Parts: sequence; C-alpha cells; structure tokens
Amino acid sequence: MRVVTDIKNFKKTMNNIVNYSYGFLDGVDKGKPIFLQNLGRGVIKALGQYIDVNARANPKALHHVYEWYRIGSPAARLFDIDFVVNKNGLNLFSNFKQSRSMSNDATRPFFDKAKIMEQGRTVTIKPKSGSVLKFDSAGQTVFTKKSVNVRNPGGDEVQGSFEQVFDEFMLRYFKQSFIRSSGLYNYIKKPTLFKKNIRAGSRMGRPKGINTGFAWIANARIGVE
Repeated sequence: MRVVTDIKNFKKTMNNIVNYSYGFLDGVDKGKPIFLQNLGRGVIKALGQYIDVNARANPKALHHVYEWYRIGSPAARLFDIDFVVNKNGLNLFSNFKQSRSMSNDATRPFFDKAKIMEQGRTVTIKPKSGSVLKFDSAGQTVFTKKSVNVRNPGGDEVQGSFEQVFDEFMLRYFKQSFIRSSGLYNYIKKPTLFKKNIRAGSRMGRPKGINTGFAWIANARIGVE
C-alpha cells in the first residue's frame, strides 16, 4: 500500500491557520476602541444603579447627591458619570450638577449642594439686610440677626461618601460581580467566533483572522438591565 501526502498543500493550510490566529489578535486590537466604548456605556449605567441602591440603603450618607426628598431616584441624581477612551484604556469620571429643588425650610435651591456636602465644607448663612434668620435647633425655633456657620450641612456621614461608593464599585464590585453578571466573562472566555471561522481561516489566512477578531471584540456582549 502506498500513501501519498500533499506536503505542499498541508504546509499552506498550516501557515494559513497560523496567520489566521495572528490576524485574529490584530483584529482584536483594532476593534478594542469600539469594545471600550461599549464597555464604558455598560459600566456607567451599572455604576449609576449601584449608587442608587446604596443611597436607598444608606440615605444619611448619600442624600446630598439627589434632589431633596428623592434619594436613590435615577431621575433626581445630582451627578453625571461619563468616560473617555484613550491609549491607556477606559477612564471614568463624574461631575456634580446643580440642584433645582428646595428643602422645606428654604426659599431657594442650595447652590453647589452636592459638591459642598461631599467635601464637608462649612457654610455661612447670613440674614438679608434688616431681616433675621429663623431655624430649628435642638427642638427649638431660633431667631437671630447674626450669621450662622453650619459646620457640616450634610451631616456627619456625608463627607466623601460619594467618592467612597464610586471607588468601591470600581475596586470591588466591577471585578467581583460586574464582569460576570454582564456576561462579559463568559464571552471573553469562549471566543466561539474564532473556532467557527477557523476553516475559512485555513483557506484565507490573516485577512480572515483580522475580520474575525475585529467582529468578535466589537460585538462583545455587555448586558446591563
């Protein structure tokens, strides 16, 4: 019995598979900015939800980053979360917004409410010319013509609490829960598109690898309800 092996065709197929694999990695690299954009949108949505849940669970610490009496409501947030994609990857940041509502004993919105309370800054309240300040203290109504210094207008638990929850999400929840709950872990772990197209890659080589890698990473599933 005589067996004839087409070595030339075999070598071409193997070279194409190798080039397909390298092309896949190059395609992933090209599609990374799109992946990071999708990841950023998913992360800021999940982070907002995370802050809302923590605010409802601990209103004394996070009431300041919502409109008055609407703690934990997505529609009442006094913060924006956004991201930028650059050569270093994905960077998240937040900004505080102005409050439009008023507390029951106020006549105008608290300017820089979220920022001032987050930083724990002392607020000085001065009466208008010829008028007096009226406020409750220790169960009594107080009238005074003097300025009043409020050491911590948000309460003792407020200072730095927004930053703390923000950091907790990124340092703990993102790594331990978000990657899996969003479906991203399983998607990255099993690059099924690479396997599905490997036969075509054995014929077409690197160009097929680039297209496959790009499509795989750009269409990564990041599910956030």
